[in-house]
Amino acid sequence: MALDFIDSLVARHAPGSAPVVRLFGGPRVMCGQHRMEVPEGSKRLLVLLALHRAPVERRYASGVLWPAGSEERAAGNLRSALWRLNQANIDLVVSDKHRLSFRRGVLVDVELVADWARRLIAGRPAGDDLATLPRRTEAFELLPGWYDDWVLMERERIRQRVLHALEAMSRQLVAAGRYAEGVEAALLATCAEPLRESAQRVLLEAHLAEGNWVEGRRALNAYQALLLRELGIAPDPELAAMLAACQAARADSGRQHRAGRVARRAHRPPVARIATV
Repeated sequence: MALDFIDSLVARHAPGSAPVVRLFGGPRVMCGQHRMEVPEGSKRLLVLLALHRAPVERRYASGVLWPAGSEERAAGNLRSALWRLNQANIDLVVSDKHRLSFRRGVLVDVELVADWARRLIAGRPAGDDLATLPRRTEAFELLPGWYDDWVLMERERIRQRVLHALEAMSRQLVAAGRYAEGVEAALLATCAEPLRESAQRVLLEAHLAEGNWVEGRRALNAYQALLLRELGIAPDPELAAMLAACQAARADSGRQHRAGRVARRAHRPPVARIATV
């Protein structure tokens, strides 16, 4: 892949040099290839607006961002954050006496990822949705190092959405006969959350669909050992049943194949012998 996962989504949806607020590994603002430095005192305001997208009441924003102290002090901090953005020529925010919002045309990478995930979960991939896989961690690094409650909630929401999308992506790739990519998508989900049973199930399904019964057995054994070590429990018996059913089907197919060969030999016409004088 020439572009990383987030970059590829931005390239598909950002016309020309449209401003993009990047929260994965951020925050930062990009206009094409140009990075705009966000003033430290304005980052939390930019992030709050990016995560909400809908217009935000000024009193709500100042209360969330500066909960300690008086309302007057919080309102002053908000005005200062807006002023710093303007001084840095980051003209992304529209404000009046009551509300704040982004200008039209501003893109947010979290929204692009959420839309990508929504299409996959709904079974309606578009464009290159099935052609680009996240790296192991990039789609889960939303605002690393930020621990505000409102950030933590959004981080978990997008993490769950991406995990579900990877599982759906794996199944859709397998259905299209793209087994190697289906296995890779499932592996990304299991690497991100090794104890997640639905991800392990999708990985097992991908291995079995490709005919790799041994790989399926290896994956299930590893998951059983992990669950026993971490939680002291066993996985859903249905996973072992899936594997056993595949093994039985393979054995039955082998028996039928051998029986067919025997039957063909039994009905083969005798070879005419040439009489010798």
